[in-house]
Amino acid sequence: MLYKVIGLMSGSSLDGLDIAFVQLQENGGKWSYEILQADCIAYDKDWTENLKNATSLNALDYQLLHTAYGHYLGKKINEFIEKNNLYHQVNLIASHGHTTFHLPEKLMTAQLGDGAAIAAETKLPVVSDLRNLDIAFGGQGAPIVPIGEKLLFNEYNYFLNIGGIANISAKAGDSFIAFDVCAANRVLNMLAQQKNMQFDEDGKLAAAGKIDETLLQKLNELGYYKQPFPKSLANSSGIEIVYPLIKQNGLNVEDAMRTYVEHICVQIKAAIVSCKLSVVNSKLLITGGGAFNLFLVKSLKEVLEEIKIEIIIPDKNVINYKEALVMALIGTLRWREEYNVLASVTGAKQNSIGGALWLGTEA
Repeated sequence: MLYKVIGLMSGSSLDGLDIAFVQLQENGGKWSYEILQADCIAYDKDWTENLKNATSLNALDYQLLHTAYGHYLGKKINEFIEKNNLYHQVNLIASHGHTTFHLPEKLMTAQLGDGAAIAAETKLPVVSDLRNLDIAFGGQGAPIVPIGEKLLFNEYNYFLNIGGIANISAKAGDSFIAFDVCAANRVLNMLAQQKNMQFDEDGKLAAAGKIDETLLQKLNELGYYKQPFPKSLANSSGIEIVYPLIKQNGLNVEDAMRTYVEHICVQIKAAIVSCKLSVVNSKLLITGGGAFNLFLVKSLKEVLEEIKIEIIIPDKNVINYKEALVMALIGTLRWREEYNVLASVTGAKQNSIGGALWLGTEA
């Protein structure tokens, strides 16, 4: 079976909306993919502020933002379809939305972006609310990307996505171990903004700094790292816990950045070791915006050489749009009524077929 699907992803780093138009093919249980068109639509100042401050809104204003953001997503999809001349080619839209509240211990997660509004704008079938059923079954609702790694990227042993939050997946036989590692680009970007930069291009600021051992120790002692997996981080963790801890130490930006890069590398290594997998010639596929941070990747290579892990950086489309690609796959599996969230990853009571389906098609 052949499916042509648009996947949407808005990450915690708030760098923009990822849209990928992908072709997915299933043949005898084996899946293949091709990213046909893709784009990242930067948020303007208003949308950046709206999404950043969503958790402080009252209930009514939050719901109004949820609806407005859904219509915004639908309009951006229509513009993407027009720009790339995709009329009558899209079978389905799968939207992750933008995560605001994530409280799996209270059986709750929330992503902005009303699926009904997207369907109304595009007149196409839409799958949204991808994490909710797993949460209801007692899972972490995250990470949900490992189903895509299992079906689309089977040649690798480990998968690392470095976005606003860094998360890792590891193949354990036929099942997967996966969990959030630490806050990543969200914190690095906040530090770069002290220098009036949106991000640390190629990691040049970090490369100019020195590691502060006192701060590094404080970061490594944060309580989250002592929790067993499955586990996940809220988007707010970098803003409300990590960044204030860094600021308290009064370092210059370069030293703070260098120290935090080291912290990310230390925690990624610890995460891999905690999986307790023995795999000869292990390969780690890195995606997400952090894959473009040359100093971070160089530092990570040095740290992972100690445990004989080879880092693989894929082509730019996979780096940038892997999550949007996997959202498209998750939506397709929902359409097929097949499991699309793995309990072995999230800790849920069972695998689930997650996602609300909104039929925007005209009769």
